[in-house]
Amino acid sequence: MHPFKYKPPRIHTGELRTRVTFYVYVKNDGPLPGGKPKSILYETWAKIDQVWSKDIEMAKANGTLSDLTISIRDPRSAFSPTNKHYVQVHTPEHEKLVFNIKQTIPDIQNRDFIKIIAEVSA
Repeated sequence: MHPFKYKPPRIHTGELRTRVTFYVYVKNDGPLPGGKPKSILYETWAKIDQVWSKDIEMAKANGTLSDLTISIRDPRSAFSPTNKHYVQVHTPEHEKLVFNIKQTIPDIQNRDFIKIIAEVSA
C-alpha cells in the first residue's frame, strides 16, 4: 500500500494580495466612438502572475507578453467572469491599464479558485 503524503495546495488565500475590479463597458450616447465603464460587477482579492521569464521568448512570438493570469476565489453563483467583461488590477504598475478577459479556467485540482487569462485592451 502506498503511504499517504500530504501535498499542500498550489495556491492559498494568503497569496491573494491584489485588489481587482470586474466591470462591463457600455457604448457612448451620441456619434462619438468608444465606451465608458458601466458598472462594477464584482470586486475581490487576487493573485496576479505575469509571463514567466522562462516563457518570455514564446510569449514574444505569440504576442502574449502583456497577458496576466489572475487567480481569484470561486464566487460560485455571485459572479461568473466571461470574455465580455473587463478587469482592472489595482497596483501602481497596472492602474492605468484595462484588461479584457480572454479565458476563464476553473481550477480542477482545487475547486475553491478560478484562473482568468486577461490581455491588455486597446
